[in-house]
Amino acid sequence: MSHVSFLDQVYRMYEKAAAHTKHTDGIIDQIRICNSVYAMEFPLKRDDGSIGVVKAWRAEHSHHKLPVKGGIRFAPNVNEDEVVALATLMTFKCAIVDVPFGGAKGGVKIDRRDYSQTEIERITRRLTFELMKKNLIGPGVDVPAPDYGTGAKEMAWILDTYNQFTDQPLDALACVTGKPLGQGGIHGRTEATGRGVFFGIREACQDKAAMDELGWNVGLKDKTVVVQGLGNVGYHAALYLQEGGATIVGLAEYEGAIHNPDGLDVKDVVRHRKETGSILNYPGATNIENSVEALELPCHILVPAALEAVITTRNASRIQARMIGEGANGPVTADADAILLEKGCMILPDVYLNAGGVTVSYFEWLRNLSHVRFGRMNKRFSQSSSEKVLRAIEKGTGVKLDETLIQEAIAGGDEVDLVNSGLEETMSAAYHQIAEAARKEKTDLRTAAFIVAINKVAVAYKEMGIFP
Repeated sequence: MSHVSFLDQVYRMYEKAAAHTKHTDGIIDQIRICNSVYAMEFPLKRDDGSIGVVKAWRAEHSHHKLPVKGGIRFAPNVNEDEVVALATLMTFKCAIVDVPFGGAKGGVKIDRRDYSQTEIERITRRLTFELMKKNLIGPGVDVPAPDYGTGAKEMAWILDTYNQFTDQPLDALACVTGKPLGQGGIHGRTEATGRGVFFGIREACQDKAAMDELGWNVGLKDKTVVVQGLGNVGYHAALYLQEGGATIVGLAEYEGAIHNPDGLDVKDVVRHRKETGSILNYPGATNIENSVEALELPCHILVPAALEAVITTRNASRIQARMIGEGANGPVTADADAILLEKGCMILPDVYLNAGGVTVSYFEWLRNLSHVRFGRMNKRFSQSSSEKVLRAIEKGTGVKLDETLIQEAIAGGDEVDLVNSGLEETMSAAYHQIAEAARKEKTDLRTAAFIVAINKVAVAYKEMGIFP
């Protein structure tokens, strides 16, 4: 079977959805096409004095809204095709959750294990300089974020480098998101994508019509879950699903997988992995040497949250889960998608389900531009107003309320509470938009998600006067 590129997979899903819309071919082509890709190669002085060459890309898929937004990944197998595919998905992801950004993505073709910390810093800073030269970074232009192989430290280096060269320092903090808290980051960003995965799955499990189709009860309480990947997304998704009442029966990582039909304690598995270097041989669990086989374990919900294209035509028929929540980007290929849908599976697509990261990045961007922490202006006022209401109830009824309960009831939201509340509302509203489109068009959730996105982007273009 010939290899089908990630970008081809995205385009196939896009075309399937576009067929359900009434837009002209010209509009459909414009929404699909990538606006620009900047490929760069720059020198790196290695710690031993030798010179290496680093290859990188930045794709800006759509300028229907600015700035464009998308992470930067450091990976040995990254290529232009993948960067464009991910930028394309970012456009639709932002549209689905009503985040007013166009889509972008960056990639640096390196294996982090081959470079020292100081070399990674030099690569990151030089990349930032290259982007600045072409006006491909800035609060109102293009706002990067962490992705595979990058984190808060790299974002801090990007910000520092940008600050050294910008002539608009006032809003410089908003040139990048996913920063450390002390550098303008926001509480809740680290766990945002995994928490968003949880909110999306929980919302689907509260959808009675969807649960009736699967023959399931409403809610998470009786659901078993297998999660592939214990990185940032997979760990937090598994943790919140467990806390939400689901039973985690399988966890998979690159070294192997473990299975216990009676349930696994996510935090304890992570502790075991830190102590032993592997999730294997966890007490009470069965080892699975080939971690890919964990995808085929019996469970209600499968969450592939690690790599793309892990569910293909080779294993789709053996997937036992009836709900697949795509925590990673593109874990189910287009052909596998068709097989799973034929089996009656419900697929919560990546273009919706892992949008928690960009949603909270949007909150961080807003916070940086407003120069004020969420909750700072209204927390005390909210507490005082709530207390006045409760004291009035006490006075009017003559019943003395428990003081501990009063203090819990009047507690105003801290920044992390407000961020999580905003994320929950965003994921909930987006799910119902997608579900409604799916029922109206009599199609699956992935196609419906793309339909929703295409229609929103088309409206933006028409409002700009580009399309009639």
